[in-house]
Amino acid sequence: MRAMQLAGPGKPLRLVVREIGEPDPGQHLLRLLACGVCRTDLHIVDGELPRLDRTVIPGHEIVGEVIERGARVERFGIGERVVVPWLGSTCGDRRYCRTGRENPCDGARFTGYHIDGGYAEFALADARYCFAPPEGYAPAEAAPLLCAGLIGYRALSIARDAQSLGIYGFGAAAHIVAQVALPRPQALRVHPPRGRRGTALCARSRSSLGGRIGRRSARTARRGDPRSRISRAATARNFSRSHPRFRSGPRSRSFPLSARTKRSRVCARAASTAPPRS
Repeated sequence: MRAMQLAGPGKPLRLVVREIGEPDPGQHLLRLLACGVCRTDLHIVDGELPRLDRTVIPGHEIVGEVIERGARVERFGIGERVVVPWLGSTCGDRRYCRTGRENPCDGARFTGYHIDGGYAEFALADARYCFAPPEGYAPAEAAPLLCAGLIGYRALSIARDAQSLGIYGFGAAAHIVAQVALPRPQALRVHPPRGRRGTALCARSRSSLGGRIGRRSARTARRGDPRSRISRAATARNFSRSHPRFRSGPRSRSFPLSARTKRSRVCARAASTAPPRS
């Protein structure tokens, strides 16, 4: 198969020919239909994540077709379309995995980093982390939902019924989550980067989203760094108290909240229903 392979940090991707792997008992062999490009892929290529001792095929927004199944795999049949995200495998046994929070698992392995990813004609994937794609989406349309869409929607889900939502930075995650948030009743404020680039991003967002966001955001960005205002609304103390990773009891279900989404951050501000802790 042909693949774009990274030999080491800072080096360009090279087109190589590699053997198509055989699936382990718990894996699918996929024929690639599409794979998105994410900022994390650039971090890997630029050496901004811990260095690996092996070559790697990047790409973790995978849409593919199952062409072979491992002996123990029961989900998805031959010819079915599946999607594969950044989280490629976990131990399944430790406390994070047992409580539905697999992402911080100490044994997590990530697609396109620890596991060869989607910049190839074929890929192997843990069947436990293959999912059915949404109906009605072409492969190239579904691929960005597997990282930018996933992390943005996760942050929005954590925000729940907050009175207002603020997004600063305007990468792929922010652009997708803004489209999901627009029909909701909360006030939405988007703060792109300052300067000429931020103004251009606002103009593009107004055009692509029908003018429903961007006008106020462009003015806000010129008044100063919105992060300072957001930080006052979502302090580190309140973030540590309300974020699921730090919850220790019913009183910790409080706002404000700040949830990171790679190059963007979604912040929710609402009245706290819990008394402050000492």
